[in-house]
Amino acid sequence: MATLLSVEDVAVELGTSVRFVRRLVQERRIPFHKIGKHVRIAAEDVSAFVAAARVETSSPSTLPSGILAR
Repeated sequence: MATLLSVEDVAVELGTSVRFVRRLVQERRIPFHKIGKHVRIAAEDVSAFVAAARVETSSPSTLPSGILAR
């Protein structure tokens, strides 16, 4: 069975507010489980959410000219 985290636990894990995590749930931007009145989020889904939000850096050759001169 996957480790299920509370909204508060996810907020601590992401370093965000509980309100932000609740908005992610409301907007269906992160998968969740509804157990009775409780919302639980699998640890694997938190990891997948973070991985999907990753932004790669640009290589120096793809930067606009003048950026490196600063």
